[in-house]
Amino acid sequence: MRVVLILTLGLWLTGCASNRPFVDEPIIDRKGVDMSRYYADKEECEAYADEVRTGEKVARGAVGGAVVGGAIGAIVNRGPDSAERGAGVGAVTGGVRGAQEGVRETERVVKQCLRGRGYRVLN
Repeated sequence: MRVVLILTLGLWLTGCASNRPFVDEPIIDRKGVDMSRYYADKEECEAYADEVRTGEKVARGAVGGAVVGGAIGAIVNRGPDSAERGAGVGAVTGGVRGAQEGVRETERVVKQCLRGRGYRVLN
């Protein structure tokens, strides 16, 4: 039953991560910038950032975390369900780490794209 719960949680995390993640807005130096052009450029850069496969990063992190957590749980506790609990904790931790990695990469893509178009990104 716990394995089903863990897999369900992993799929849920993957589904959430496939939507546009909460990304910090880039802060630019606005001096001399045509803001209507900036918003058009930013939209194009965000379209590139949508190519970041955040859902896959969450899934990979969850699977990797489950494997490591299950192994550690089995070795350390040696209880009847310690491997399952370790796998659950590892899956959630790994999934969160994968989501964070996806958000950071998305932010990097947008900022690099804007820099490439001549904007001074301050953050």
